[in-house]
Amino acid sequence: MKSFSLKVDESSLTGESLPIEKDASIVLSVNVGVGDRVNEVFMSTPIVYGRGEGIVIGTGMETEIGRIASMLAGEGEETTPLQKKLAGLSKFLGYLTIGIVILMLGIKLLWVGLNGTIASEWSQALLDSVALAVAAIPEGLTAVVTIVLAMGMSKMVKVNTIVRRLASVETLGAVSYICSDKTGTLTQNKMTVVEAYFDKKHYGISEIKDQSLSLLASGLCLCSDAKIEGGVYGDPTEIALVEFASNLGYSKSSLENKTPRVDELPFDSVRKMMSTLHKTDKGNLIYTKGAMDQVLKHTVNILENGITRKITEEDIKAIIKQASLMSSKALRVLALSMAKGDKIEEENLTFVGLVGMVDPPRPAAKPAVATLKKAGITTVMITGDHKDTAFAIAKELGIASNENECMSGEEIDNCTPEQLKEAVKTIRVFARVSPQNKVAIVKAIKENGNIAAMTGDGVNDAPSLKAADIGIAMGITGTDVAKGAADMVLTDDNFASIEKAVEEGRGIYANIKKTILFLLSSNIGEVVAMLIAALIGLDSPLIAIHLLWVNLITDSLPAVALGADKKPDDIMDDKPRDPKESLFSHGGYAITFGYGLVIGLITLAAFLLKPIMAGNYTLADISSYLNYIDPVTNKPLQLEEAQSMAFCVLAMSELFHMLGMTNTKKSFINVFKDKNVLLWIAFFLGMGLQFAVIEIPGVNDIFKVYRLSDEPMDYLYVFVLALMPLVVHEITVFVLFIKKHLQKNRA
Repeated sequence: MKSFSLKVDESSLTGESLPIEKDASIVLSVNVGVGDRVNEVFMSTPIVYGRGEGIVIGTGMETEIGRIASMLAGEGEETTPLQKKLAGLSKFLGYLTIGIVILMLGIKLLWVGLNGTIASEWSQALLDSVALAVAAIPEGLTAVVTIVLAMGMSKMVKVNTIVRRLASVETLGAVSYICSDKTGTLTQNKMTVVEAYFDKKHYGISEIKDQSLSLLASGLCLCSDAKIEGGVYGDPTEIALVEFASNLGYSKSSLENKTPRVDELPFDSVRKMMSTLHKTDKGNLIYTKGAMDQVLKHTVNILENGITRKITEEDIKAIIKQASLMSSKALRVLALSMAKGDKIEEENLTFVGLVGMVDPPRPAAKPAVATLKKAGITTVMITGDHKDTAFAIAKELGIASNENECMSGEEIDNCTPEQLKEAVKTIRVFARVSPQNKVAIVKAIKENGNIAAMTGDGVNDAPSLKAADIGIAMGITGTDVAKGAADMVLTDDNFASIEKAVEEGRGIYANIKKTILFLLSSNIGEVVAMLIAALIGLDSPLIAIHLLWVNLITDSLPAVALGADKKPDDIMDDKPRDPKESLFSHGGYAITFGYGLVIGLITLAAFLLKPIMAGNYTLADISSYLNYIDPVTNKPLQLEEAQSMAFCVLAMSELFHMLGMTNTKKSFINVFKDKNVLLWIAFFLGMGLQFAVIEIPGVNDIFKVYRLSDEPMDYLYVFVLALMPLVVHEITVFVLFIKKHLQKNRA
């Protein structure tokens, strides 16, 4: 109903970085966006200047904040790509295990039936089948993946990112679009004077601290209402003016002590000016600042080389040209004029100069955008600011190159979902958007098959943070609502931290993938050894306790160690992975089944080594040798010897296999450079525990194994066989190296 120089901070609702001036006299159409409703004041937006009176037209869920809350309630939790893959893998392993167990039981029962042996062998066949089920299922898979993700969370903290949802750690590595708020994330959220025009000379950002600007800076500082109480408080524009003077060595308090304010004429939306009267030793001075066109209307003189003279048409044209150049860069332009007198009249003023202000980009934002672009990740700016301001910042950061890549909220409202889905492929700047627009943009990007991250700090960002695959809230300026809706929080509100977090996310996914491939290849090795032995009618080379030990101790510890591996230096050179991409893509199947076959065959070779060395070369002779019952102990000691060899080779080969899995494309020698202490702890601890199981009396009885130290050469055989996965790894790396160089020479 009434407004008197009323300004409202709507940053939490619209993202607009500057206070919005309200005007009760303006009548708008019904469909005007929230950011342009200058005749309305909204719930949860603080008054920063002036006063007003109005009628309440909505409460609770009928307010704009209420509508945002209802949108937020409608967004549910989504399953991450990794969760979907692990669920599919678990289902597949379940069915595979059932199939293998049935096959194993059928083979065993067939051999039992053919041999016409006693009923106890039927139960042994069942036990062997259960043992195979133990071998087929990587018991530690879920726990290991969770541990790797948790370690990833601690790595994220080091790059100023707090993860609120564990599963989202990996998803960040698959991000192909980052939708970023402008104010405070890409920019410093701090209005700064970056250009000036004084004494008919233009001053750029590198010259803005020139002492010749002292008169302009001190005049603007005095003609401001920013307060200094342990810091600078007030309108962001006026704070910028105070800091402009401060950078030249003039504090507001010292200026006011020398030239105290005795009167003022506050800013209002009609005059678009503010004037202050100050007492000096040489008489009173009046400073008037405001919109350039309004100040010039009341200006008759100009200051040049310290001398006041009449302003000419050429002077006015030069001033307007400078103001236009600043405005074209989306700078907020203010003019300063001054006069002598005992009363503020805002007439017969002398023009002093112009300043251009902007919320400047963060220094680290531009290189971060470039790095993300190189990594195939598109950065999109979504802001409540005006299109020209948004585009100017986006162009400076390398997000957008021309105005055709910009789109307003009003244009989004007039789009169909299909049109918006097509538009997001090329649009890089969305300006004057509403919370509903932000959600629509994020969903359109996702519908194109992309993984979308969204940053935000205000209440208005909460629905889009929830709708995105990864919601990233600001830790410093972010509201509790935004943080509650987000998957992770940036503790420094810096866009560059997102780039680092993406890099860590990619590294974490790479570690999870090689951990899963390591576990599965190890388990396939166990299955191969037992299944081949069953097919040829031999006793099982491993019993259930052996398999449990390997799966839970010498499997899981190395798997966790692999999860702590350092990320490759060139990880940001790759394009974002397809969210539908299999865990076994890019050679995963070959690694899993290839190394699984190697481990299985050397385990079986270790099992057959003792019988063959004893002169048994046929399956019948080997079977007879293994089933020999020692008359003294009444135990199948020769079978236990063979199983002990197989058990040791299996456990130790998986530890050597771990060293190769650190990087499947490079020699294992690189593990010495990467300094993964946990890797070596897992290796030597695994070796030590395996040695303890074999050698400590009583313990080896539990595991039904014999002491290899009774025949020291057995350790040499075990070591040579166990080393085979690493030998295969080095041969593979060498072949890939030769192939790469041959292709390079042909090109």
